[in-house]
Amino acid sequence: MSESQLEQTVLRKAAWRLLPLMCACYVAAFLDRVNVGFAKLSMASDLGLSTTAYATGAGIFFIGYFFFEVPSNLLMERVGARVWIARIMITWGLISAGMMFVTGEWGFYVLRFLLGAAEAGFFPGMILYNTYWFPRAHRARTVSIFMTAAVFSFVVGGPLSGWLLDHPQLGLRNWQWLFLVEGIPSVVLGFVVLLLLPNGPRDAKWLKPEEKEWLTGVLDAERAAQEKKKHFTLRMALSDWKVLVLGAIYFLNVVGGYGIDFFLPTLLQTTFPQLTKSRLGMLAAVPYLVTIPVMILHGRHSDRTKEYRWHVALPAWWLGLGLLLLSFPLPPLAVVAAMAMCVSGRWSVIGPFWGLPTAFLTGTAAAGGIAMINSIGNLGGQAGPTILAMFQSADGSFSTGLRVLAGLAALCGIVTIGLMPATPSERR
Repeated sequence: MSESQLEQTVLRKAAWRLLPLMCACYVAAFLDRVNVGFAKLSMASDLGLSTTAYATGAGIFFIGYFFFEVPSNLLMERVGARVWIARIMITWGLISAGMMFVTGEWGFYVLRFLLGAAEAGFFPGMILYNTYWFPRAHRARTVSIFMTAAVFSFVVGGPLSGWLLDHPQLGLRNWQWLFLVEGIPSVVLGFVVLLLLPNGPRDAKWLKPEEKEWLTGVLDAERAAQEKKKHFTLRMALSDWKVLVLGAIYFLNVVGGYGIDFFLPTLLQTTFPQLTKSRLGMLAAVPYLVTIPVMILHGRHSDRTKEYRWHVALPAWWLGLGLLLLSFPLPPLAVVAAMAMCVSGRWSVIGPFWGLPTAFLTGTAAAGGIAMINSIGNLGGQAGPTILAMFQSADGSFSTGLRVLAGLAALCGIVTIGLMPATPSERR
């Protein structure tokens, strides 16, 4: 078998064996993270939550996420992906289901904080895990495929959440029923991970000895080449200016992204007040259905051209344009189209983005650096909903807040092009 045939065989095996399970886990994770947007349609009035209280609770998830993310990723590097990812999933599934017991504002805050602390480490852990299996030339596309799971969670979660809200059972309020049902898959998948997920190529029973040898050889050679250029310790990674700039870039993208995610059901309900929650959930899936092929093709193009900065900046700018359009009065169908622009731009950033730090971080430095970038960036999940709530006008309009988010998305692209150095492949 030739080198190229061996490469295709091994990477195809790895993709088919790993990505479906990784994607299923991320669908469950994101469903538990953002189902609060649909729960708000009934929970806010039941519990007497103001728009500000809801935004604070939705965003406080990312405060817990921030404090526990770096330690979580370092522990995964030490104890192995299989046990640690399983632990994360089982814990967050139980806490997500526990949201059904919220009785007031402070209980809402506490459980959202604990949910963030429990999930901390999952996404950066998956990015790190990706580097255990796929050479750099394949990472943007594999991350993009993995990220489609988060988008797909809205495709599934919108209609499912709407239907659950319209059909409560067991004498529960509709939002309690939603949290209970949507927390269960995470717990189940946690046990599946414990049984099926290998820590790395050497533990994969489905790879032949020569396939393991080829894959570990290629990955070890890449790591050695990166470390030869500059050996990064964990301390250096956490204080390196590129890591801090990447955290800022990710923050600017996430601000607009979660501003939309947490308020999209509310914005749609305002635009289509006559729809039932089930139909509203189906409509909410449309922007995400558009996004899936866009982000996959965008990630593949980034890998094929070996260019990452412009592949981050351009979708950040079309996210900003979509947010700006939403700030003006639009016909209903144009609102959905602008939302599709926002969602596809926000998610298309992410695959190429993670090609930037994995180009110079390896080993423990990668574990800490990736987690640091993600934890800084995801503080935008606190800022985005807060900005929309802060600038909400007396008549309930979010126009000013949407324009602020549009400006931050535009800044995301500007910082990427202006401050991130081109990689060697981009300079050729």
